Parts: sequence; C-alpha cells; structure tokens
Amino acid sequence: MANIEWGKLGFAYMKTNTIVKMYYQNGQWGPVISSADDNITINSYAASLHYGVECFEGLKAFRGKNGEIRIFRPDENAKRMQRSAEYLGIAAPSVEQFIEMVKQVVLENQEFIPPYGSGASLYIRPTLIGFGPQLGVKSPEDALFMIMVSPVGAYAGSINEPVKTVIAREYDRAAPNGSGSYKVGGNYAMSLKAGKEAAKEGYKGVLYLDPKEHKYIDEFSSSNFFAIKGNTYVTVDSNTVLPSITNKSLEQVAKDLGMEVERRKVPVEELAQFDEVGECGTAVVITPVGIVDDKPTICGQECKRYTFGDPTKCGEKSLKLYKQILAIQHGEVEDTHNWCIVL
Repeated sequence: MANIEWGKLGFAYMKTNTIVKMYYQNGQWGPVISSADDNITINSYAASLHYGVECFEGLKAFRGKNGEIRIFRPDENAKRMQRSAEYLGIAAPSVEQFIEMVKQVVLENQEFIPPYGSGASLYIRPTLIGFGPQLGVKSPEDALFMIMVSPVGAYAGSINEPVKTVIAREYDRAAPNGSGSYKVGGNYAMSLKAGKEAAKEGYKGVLYLDPKEHKYIDEFSSSNFFAIKGNTYVTVDSNTVLPSITNKSLEQVAKDLGMEVERRKVPVEELAQFDEVGECGTAVVITPVGIVDDKPTICGQECKRYTFGDPTKCGEKSLKLYKQILAIQHGEVEDTHNWCIVL
C-alpha cells in the first residue's frame, strides 16, 4: 500500500499508477489503453477546448470491512454519462464498457485505495471530451473517454463541521431550459465567480435558486440540496438540477429507515421550517449546513438568516443517513439494493 497519511487527505490531485482511456473514431470505440502518464495530447482546435464539449462523472471505491474493494453504483454513473453525452451529441461508452474500465483502473491503482476506517476513499473521475480538430460549432465526431483516480478525503468541511452558506440571488447556475441537469463542465464554471465572492465573505457554500422565478431552491454549487422536516426527507424537484446519485441513494435509505420522502418544489421561505439542511453528492456524501444567509447580493450587508438546530453540529437524522450510506459502501451492513460491485 502507498505510503500516504490517509487521515490528512483533502480533495486534491495525487499522482497514481495509471489512467485508462479509449478513443471513438470512424464510428467505433478502439481498444482500452492503460497509461502511466496523466497527460494527454489534444489538438488545439478540439471542440472541448473551444465550445465546452465535455462531460464527466464522479464515483468512489472503498476498502471494505473485510478488506475487499467496493465500488459504489457505477452503473448509475454510466447511464448519467450517456445522458450528458446525448445532450452534447457525442458518442458515449456503453454501460458495460464504462464499468469494465472503472474496474480496470481501480485494480491498477488499488494500492491507493485508503484502508478501512481511515475516512478516505478512492475518487474515480470518468471524463468524456470532444477530441478531433474543428472550427465550426457542432458536435464532434471523435471522442476520448478516460478515467482517472486519486485518493481523497472530504471535499468541503465534514459530517462534523456544518458549513455557513449564502444564497446567490444575483447569479444563476443554469438557464431555465438549459444544461443544468447534465454533468457538463460549463455548469461548474458558472458557479466560480459567486463561489469566489462567497469565500471572501466567509461562506463555505453557495445556494442557487431556480433561474426562472428565483422563488424556489435549486441546488448548491456542486451538490444537491436536501432538508429534514420532522420525519420527512425533502429534496428538490427541478429540471435545472443535476440528478445526484447520492441524493437518489439517500432517498432510498431514508425510506428504508422509516422516513417519508418528498421530491418537490421548495420555496425559499420554507427554510424557516426545516430542522436540518445539507449538501449531498459523491465528493461529500453529506455536508451539514448550519446556516443559510439570504442577501440581495453576496457581498451586501442586508441579511435574513436561517439557522438549523445547533449550527455547530450535524443533525441527528442527517448523521443517521450518512452513517447508513457509509456502512453500505464499506460492507458493514447488508447491501440489500445491490449497489456495490465487489472486486
């Protein structure tokens, strides 16, 4: 196993053994290539560089309680990438190709899978880009699919560190009928300016509203929104929100634990009625949110503050959901929904 201080890992790049990749040219996918070089050579006219023709995924592998390698729901990531690729008009690998390449890159880099109990995991980043040279704005015929991995800790905060967030009323993450529900890089680029302003004001997260009316909650910069109201798990129903696999999993786990689940429009004012609020996604699983500030502008002084329970600690139900997801990922409880692939 690699000589790494697993407990001190953040969410950052680390060189591992290999990446795997394959090219789509002349109407078909070529062979899978394993490379020790993280760099790729790309034509300067590639559509991914000029027009943002790219999409990506994020999933994780874990070292299970019994020492086995466990990969969490790669089939869902494969299907979501196909959906993003269809939106961009580029070729995507089949579910089977996607999963086999995920398994290959994990096995080739298994010494970088953090040990059980470390709180860390192996992050897996499948990426699909328009590859061939072109000048016109159109979907490219050639594509490159590649998968990289890196051991990681928490992305932002942790389950024990609720964050203070702010609503971005002067910015939209996506257009009303745009690309918000697809995992394309442009959506994340749209969040950078607001994120930078929020960080200067001491916020760890930015919450976006629906881009049409600015009346309803959409999602955080890189995570879905959820809330706990009594014994109900509430999350957002919106066509501009990314369909999070973690959120989908949390909804099922909430049902398994006897909670009610609501996926619906969430008015901003309803924040006052929630017992707990959190961000959820692959990188964070759950980051509890202790405070949401609603301001006309991120840097403005006027502020309406929403506080959830004790803003210094994670809420009871969020913590229970978090622990149940981790228990499934690490093989501590029965995987009744067959979410994990075990290598």
